[in-house]
Amino acid sequence: MRVLVFNCGSSSVKISSIDTALGTWSARGSVDRIGAEGGPGTCRVQRAGEPPREEPADVADHAEAVRLLVDRLPREGRPEAAGHRVVHGGERYTAPVVADAAVLEELDALAHLAPLHNPPNVAGLRIATQLYPELPQVAVFDTAFHATMPPHAYRYAVPERLYTECGVRRYGFHGLSHAWVAGRAAALTGRPDLRLVSLHLGNGCSAAAVRGGQCLDTSMGFTPLEGLVMGTRCGDLDPAVPLFLQEEAGLSLREVGRILNEDSGLEALAGRSDMRDLQSAMAAGDARARLAFDIFCYRIRKYVGAYAAALGGLDALVFTAGIGENSAPVRAAVCEGLEFLGVRFDAARNGEYQGGECDVSAAGSGARVLVVPTNEELMIARETESLVSAG
Repeated sequence: MRVLVFNCGSSSVKISSIDTALGTWSARGSVDRIGAEGGPGTCRVQRAGEPPREEPADVADHAEAVRLLVDRLPREGRPEAAGHRVVHGGERYTAPVVADAAVLEELDALAHLAPLHNPPNVAGLRIATQLYPELPQVAVFDTAFHATMPPHAYRYAVPERLYTECGVRRYGFHGLSHAWVAGRAAALTGRPDLRLVSLHLGNGCSAAAVRGGQCLDTSMGFTPLEGLVMGTRCGDLDPAVPLFLQEEAGLSLREVGRILNEDSGLEALAGRSDMRDLQSAMAAGDARARLAFDIFCYRIRKYVGAYAAALGGLDALVFTAGIGENSAPVRAAVCEGLEFLGVRFDAARNGEYQGGECDVSAAGSGARVLVVPTNEELMIARETESLVSAG
């Protein structure tokens, strides 16, 4: 099936034409800086095998961006369905769904759970429905993979009414990525019952404990702020700190939110949110960069150990996303010290890794150490195909 995959972020739109049988894209495009005041963004479109074409794009909203991309995108075959990434499905949506008018209204009602992401996701669904009225429009949820978590993993120790009336619980994110790499790890090892910890390490970072293809726990919680140290997000933090900042430092709720989401993480520790810049500074002897790197990897190791306990053992450790796929030093630092879990990596193979799916385990390692490039677009396309084919 040929599926148009829409990924509408907070300030960007990406569209790809995916062939689910081949697992490849034939055309794709993106528009960034939607609604930005600092000047126009860029519209990029590309046909497979050709260099991308770029032009300035001064667009006010996501609907305008989608229209521009649809107009510019090379026509590569007739699409049979459209799949849309929707960040938050709440407790209502734990599997892909055809987004009719009633579903769109329910997704509007979930906007308060992901105010930066769900509104543009739904805007993309609405405009795509207008532009492609003949296609089934399928919403694929980033939270859905984590819906298999048991209550003892997703509930917080807060008053019951905060859960029942406000929906305060762990939801988890990056679910499409964790689902993809878990499936690929099972295929690579030939073990569908695999106990694995998947590490999605990019500007946003999360870990997931997966057994037999089902998520048992994940590091991101009610929002993507919880868990690992990230590019600009703080990760785990004493819940009293935001209260302290408001009461003692006189900061507003909005200021505290900005600090924890945009001014923390690696940016706060080292003045750099990009791991490549951080590693360059560390190599040059920057002590702040070294500390930031150590904190980043230490937090990951703690989660791996905790999730190995939750899983009752560890069969595989899987690295993915921008940092997980491209930083050999991070992979090495995370694995060092996990020998008690059977984790032994091959330093030469790890350092020489150039892309693709790869086993960087040392001979005799009790747990496989895998690098698996994530493919959220293909995951969305295949989930869309599965739902549409089933009628």
